[in-house]
Amino acid sequence: MQSTSTPSRRATLVFGTMSLAALLAANTACAAQAQSATMPAQPVAATGLPPPPPPPADAPEPPLPGAVPAPLPDQGAPVTTQVAVSRFVTNPDGDVDGFLASDGTLVHFPPHMGAQLTAAVRPGDSVQLNGWRDAAGNVQAQRIVDTRSGQQLIDQPPLPDAQPMPPELRGARLSLLNVQGQVARVTTAPRGEPDGVILVDGTVIKLAPPVAQQFTGLLHAGATVSAQGYGTRNPYGTALQATAFGAPGNLRRLYDSVPPTP
Repeated sequence: MQSTSTPSRRATLVFGTMSLAALLAANTACAAQAQSATMPAQPVAATGLPPPPPPPADAPEPPLPGAVPAPLPDQGAPVTTQVAVSRFVTNPDGDVDGFLASDGTLVHFPPHMGAQLTAAVRPGDSVQLNGWRDAAGNVQAQRIVDTRSGQQLIDQPPLPDAQPMPPELRGARLSLLNVQGQVARVTTAPRGEPDGVILVDGTVIKLAPPVAQQFTGLLHAGATVSAQGYGTRNPYGTALQATAFGAPGNLRRLYDSVPPTP
């Protein structure tokens, strides 16, 4: 009797195990069917991944090549105007970074594009400007079109592989300069605070904004000023970063220590 009951028990155990596995498989299949019935099917791309969602209906269109992008909130008012180029202006490193228009407007353009600007535009040319006008009336040009030649310049960042000049080499181009003359206009920093002057002859004198606040009596058109500092003089103009500033014969030293002449 014992030998005949053992196979029966084993068969019962095996049958019960198979029934439990079949029940679990059936429950899993039912759950999968229920989930697929409640969730919408996602289209699958050829890569096996679902495609990216479409852009929202109110997404902005990408800008067209050469288009002037919308200004940032603190960038100023957009402007399109036509002016005549009076003279180029330079920074203390000797780069052309804009020009003065015949109506007195100071037009800024990136110094890394100074060579392109001087190649495309000449003093006396009429140019069309697109850009932004700040509170001081200066124009940050985004696009410049020379109406004589039709050449167009658009503000572009430096090339990715362009390496800036090392400070020691940039400083080697600077010379100790002494200048004097009548103020034609006051220059301003991006936030609108005075940061120097341009003389009637086009010389640019740069001052740190905190220093400029000490000379409010001299920072106006028509004042006669004198300055000493380090900068450059080239065919496009003269510019220096002042280390001493004031009225003629009354120069005030601006810093406790002044670097030696390069």
